[in-house]
Amino acid sequence: MSSKTSSVPFAGTKEQEAELLQVIEAYKDDKGALMPVLQQAQEIYGYLPIEVQTIISNEMGIPLEKIYGVVTFYSQFSLNPKGKYQISVCLGTACYVKGSGDIYNKLIELLGIQGGECTPDGKFSLDACRCIGACGLAPVLTINDDVYGRLTVDDIETILAKYSE
Repeated sequence: MSSKTSSVPFAGTKEQEAELLQVIEAYKDDKGALMPVLQQAQEIYGYLPIEVQTIISNEMGIPLEKIYGVVTFYSQFSLNPKGKYQISVCLGTACYVKGSGDIYNKLIELLGIQGGECTPDGKFSLDACRCIGACGLAPVLTINDDVYGRLTVDDIETILAKYSE
């Protein structure tokens, strides 16, 4: 995952912040409440940008460095927003030996983002995964709930075009 800040500006609403403050209030007196607060914050915002981490830090009295350490340690948390269309390329062994690395690199080139990032327009985000259990269709990628298999690099532009509005 890239350590640079997101190219998509933070767009949290007052309603989201109020919901987050309610969550924090509900857990304020519980030891070990950071994980459930972070999980619910990610449900509210879709990711955990520094602005959200700062609210949690200030309200819970937990140093921002500790919160950032937890967020970056656990793969369930994301520092970057997810796109409307979440692309995941399988880089597991069966897919990789059949060319999924080249497909992943083509997506990086076409979208202009790295893995873990979101396009500036918020349309696409790109991630890699290890195995989605469709090894017989290798190489495989998913876009939200759509599965594409037996891919070549030449298929990628056509697939992305299906999601352009």
